[in-house]
Amino acid sequence: MATIRVRDWTKSQIEKIRDAESHSSHDSVIKSLLKDRKLAQHVDDPVPRPDDSAAEAAAEKAATDKRFEDLTVLAELRRPDNGVVFLWCPNCGNELAHLTVDAAFTLSVFETECQRCLTHLDSHAVVAIEIGYPIEQKLTDDLLQSDLKRCVLDYWDRTIKHADDTDEDLDHLVWQFDQYRRDFSWEWPADRPVVGLDPGTTYHDTRTGEHMRVIEPVTDNRNVFDARQVLRYPRDADPEAADPEILDPADIVHLIRGRRLVPAESDSREVPTAE
Repeated sequence: MATIRVRDWTKSQIEKIRDAESHSSHDSVIKSLLKDRKLAQHVDDPVPRPDDSAAEAAAEKAATDKRFEDLTVLAELRRPDNGVVFLWCPNCGNELAHLTVDAAFTLSVFETECQRCLTHLDSHAVVAIEIGYPIEQKLTDDLLQSDLKRCVLDYWDRTIKHADDTDEDLDHLVWQFDQYRRDFSWEWPADRPVVGLDPGTTYHDTRTGEHMRVIEPVTDNRNVFDARQVLRYPRDADPEAADPEILDPADIVHLIRGRRLVPAESDSREVPTAE
């Protein structure tokens, strides 16, 4: 350390600190003071929360796999081209509003109601259409509605797939996706892992190769995932030979978060409407 000349008063203060804090030398006191000053300069800096950074990293990872360039579910919209987006309802294909955005942004809360179908929507279901998307041509070709649906399903799938396994909020989000699916009365694609289990429907577990037929809910609680009575059996076996078992909500969420279940090929995949 370079030699530093100090006044007698300063020297006496350094010696007091040395004796009080048991430092080995004047140099040790000065190094300690410099370190304390450096830390003090950052005392008001915001400290990143591990949960937030993990959630943001998962969101960025999911966004890199997005299939549609100019269609984005509002929850993952960050910097729209030309700063203009049009918000659409994926249920009925109605334009809800348009936004002008000057810079990158995120939405913590967004809720609205479609004036055409009266569906309550939040940022996980509203689709933002950017300038580059050919809306008029899609309307003429009657393809807009299917694009909106595919965009939302793609977002739901990626959000679940890339979420942190310790993210407890995802359990509620998965339940919310399933409620939207019921509200929209969407038939589920055969090649896409499901976000909910319907009574009377058979699913194929892509990890074990088993089939699982959902018999009925154990209770009737629409605010959380309800336990289900199911039959699990080998793919080519007789389901009537299987013993019924109860699949509790935690098991259901585990299967859905693992992206394991798809509609069985022999199943009609009819989705019940919300009651």
